Amino acid sequence: MKKEKIFFWTSTITIFMFEGVMPALTSQSEMAKEGIRHLGYPEYFGNALVVFKILGVLALVIPQVPKTLKEWAYAGFVFDFLFAAISHYAVDGLGVQTFFPFVVLAVLMVSYYYFHKLDAAKEKTA
Repeated sequence: MKKEKIFFWTSTITIFMFEGVMPALTSQSEMAKEGIRHLGYPEYFGNALVVFKILGVLALVIPQVPKTLKEWAYAGFVFDFLFAAISHYAVDGLGVQTFFPFVVLAVLMVSYYYFHKLDAAKEKTA
């Protein structure tokens, strides 16, 4: 189970950094605000998105959070990454910005896979 924990925590902390820490620290910068405007979204949407991202990553990294809430957080991030890719494609066409959300989505899927693997092992020992 040690390997599974390493994969889970490495991928989950990566998501925590990309989707929690970075947005929390940079969301009020002019560059972030311009990025939201560039995609055609109002500024309040970016603010709401940051709040939900922070709540989502907290749900993923706090072990005491119920499994159902973690599932909702994972689902929310899947929608976030898919719609980010769609938005970038619609505005800018194919490019790095269009594909980068899929890279982060792959990291999220590693976290999700090992979350269930560890949960199943925990249920066997209980």
